[in-house]
Amino acid sequence: MTSPILQFGTSRFLQAHVDLFVQQALESGQALGRITVVQTTGSAQSAQRVAAFNAPGGYPVRIRGRQDGAVVEQEHRVTAIEAALQADHDWPAIRALAAGPVRVIVSNTGDRGYELSAQDGPALLGADTPPRSFPAKLLVLLHRRYLQGAAPVTLYPCELVANNGSVLRDLVCQLARDWGLDDGFLAYLGGACVWINSLVDRIVSEPIEPAGAVAEPYAIWVIEAQPNMVLPCTHPQIVVTDQLEPYERRKLFLLNLGHTFLAEQWLRTSRAVDETVLQAMADPELRAQLEALWEEEVLPVFDALGEAGIARAYLAQVRDRFTNPFLAHRLADIAQNHEQKKQRRLLPVVALATEQGLSLAQPRLRAALLREAA
Repeated sequence: MTSPILQFGTSRFLQAHVDLFVQQALESGQALGRITVVQTTGSAQSAQRVAAFNAPGGYPVRIRGRQDGAVVEQEHRVTAIEAALQADHDWPAIRALAAGPVRVIVSNTGDRGYELSAQDGPALLGADTPPRSFPAKLLVLLHRRYLQGAAPVTLYPCELVANNGSVLRDLVCQLARDWGLDDGFLAYLGGACVWINSLVDRIVSEPIEPAGAVAEPYAIWVIEAQPNMVLPCTHPQIVVTDQLEPYERRKLFLLNLGHTFLAEQWLRTSRAVDETVLQAMADPELRAQLEALWEEEVLPVFDALGEAGIARAYLAQVRDRFTNPFLAHRLADIAQNHEQKKQRRLLPVVALATEQGLSLAQPRLRAALLREAA
């Protein structure tokens, strides 16, 4: 394997976003190279997905929706994945790859991906058995790379965590200190490797089994510029910026918050088990509640921040995306890890309103947060 891009996670989101971006960039000669994917879970479904990634011919991504007033119906074939490995079975090969040709590491490990494990410890540094947690896996791989004298890497966490690169860097560096690793490695880890804060945004509504996905036309990958960073590819929907926070705020407080509010109603009331975002938006009463939430409890915060125009323009796009007739985006999927999502998507809006000195009642946000406490 010679892949310069190592990817942790095999989610349908990564398949239809990062992997598709790299595929399209490869076709125009604008990518760093192909991807090796690491599957960190051992379920039967995961094994089937790894086998599908390793099969010749790639996998399909169907783009369905409306863009600039026109219907978009496309199918892409993604062959950007050179190999797929399972951490529990292929750890020695993963260590060798991470210490050699890899220049970029990408991850999307889910809502609990940064949690540490008490089972992990320094004895795993030279073992053929991987650590349980993702941060400890990274620590072991980067330590091996350091010992081999390989150049620092650029890391692109895509988890929906504010300042994801900085958060992950600090976790891994603290773990290195807890394991008693030397100052030279700590300097390499925290000062030489480049940990990128980034934001990904695309609704990927359905899997295509055993590999592939259905997604909307809208997509963006916003990357915070840093010295010495290596990009995995150049792509029209990649934005490199010095100002990541406004992009994060719009997505988290308008799109993600809207999804979580609809999931809250789905969980708390007797709604259809298989209800989608599109069906929820077609319910006049529920749509009115969501519109009032945006207008009365969220947009005033953007107004206070001086971001009124761009927030309303983004919200118009969100409405179109929520009413995309081609996507079956199930509220049951959105409701996974719901309580953690409320803490990330709802609570900061309440806190920011207070910081800005706004006298907002925010009854819907506060009620949802109180229900979590109860």
